[in-house]
Amino acid sequence: MMIQRNTSVLANIPSPCFVLQEELLEGNLAVFQRVQQEAPVKILLALKAFALFHSFPLIRQTLKGASASSLWEAQLAAQEFGGDLHIYSPAYRDQDMTGILTYANHVTFNSISQWKRFYPLIEHLSAPPSVGLRINPQYSPVETALYNPCQPYTRLGVSPEHLGNVLPTGIDGFLSHNLCESDSYALEKTLLHIEDLFGQFLPQLKWLNLGGGHLMTRQGYDVGHAVKVLTEFHQRYPHIQLIMEPGSAITWETGFLLSTVQDIISTANVTNLMLDVSFTAHMPDCLEMPYKPVICGAHEPQPGDKIYRMGGSSCLAGDFMGDYAFTEELSVGHRIIFEDMMHYTMVKTTMFNGVVHPSIGILKKDGTFEIWREFSYPDYRARVG
Repeated sequence: MMIQRNTSVLANIPSPCFVLQEELLEGNLAVFQRVQQEAPVKILLALKAFALFHSFPLIRQTLKGASASSLWEAQLAAQEFGGDLHIYSPAYRDQDMTGILTYANHVTFNSISQWKRFYPLIEHLSAPPSVGLRINPQYSPVETALYNPCQPYTRLGVSPEHLGNVLPTGIDGFLSHNLCESDSYALEKTLLHIEDLFGQFLPQLKWLNLGGGHLMTRQGYDVGHAVKVLTEFHQRYPHIQLIMEPGSAITWETGFLLSTVQDIISTANVTNLMLDVSFTAHMPDCLEMPYKPVICGAHEPQPGDKIYRMGGSSCLAGDFMGDYAFTEELSVGHRIIFEDMMHYTMVKTTMFNGVVHPSIGILKKDGTFEIWREFSYPDYRARVG
């Protein structure tokens, strides 16, 4: 969804720039407020997808805490978000664990061996965090292997055969993270798989974290069905606290990346627009997933249309995206707006090639723009040495 944007305000936004739209973020948070009111579930912000802490004062009015996957994420969550803090890492380091235990309310291990290695540190604490294991439910609807945690020979999560018949000492909960931009029916199947494969342990648990990938804010998502699924599971296991930690869904379609055409290079069939943003450095998910981002004012080329290809600002040959058509002729200085560029963008950006890094700001409900962060040469220099 896109709300009307004031062109005079857009003209004053520096290029390139990530722009969060306050009104759209509030609309997404209202969905999660409804879910928490109607279903017995606690919803957390997953920092791996969105860590723009300037927006945390607004988000924490609705969400109950945050989830982190590293010591640095945990520290940011503790300092800037508050509330419950769930921490999971595929592999913890000895030198990080002391710091993690000072922040975490919940710590989840990826394997039995990691639990054996670190549980002795936890059990003697005066106020130990709740301890969990990541499980492999052996089901995922995700087709892109890069994002499928349940692919064959996965390194992520404990399979039933690893647990045997006895739950390890001190384990209070399970984490199942097997979805990616999925619907409520994938959630339902996930719970069925958990009950089938790990049902004998459910009476012993205090909590079940269903991870992220629940795209409740996407148009067409059946929120009512999700509420029904969660409620019915809770009725079967009323002692288990249900938890979700959506990533993409929190900031789905809540902002854009503004860029500007710097040059135009024509070929026989395609006109290359050379931009001041990079797909590999600023929008890596477009190349990794891959997916073609929506551009404001653009459409799929039809017979007879002039075809434009978006060229990124780095030297990487594959740093481009296409093809698009516009109703008007484009020229140097034209502003290109990539829609839906909040989740898995800023957290993944790099300063590869020393290309100018996009600024970060917010477009407020009253129509004004506020810059939150600008980058400079010292930022680049600090990253490379």
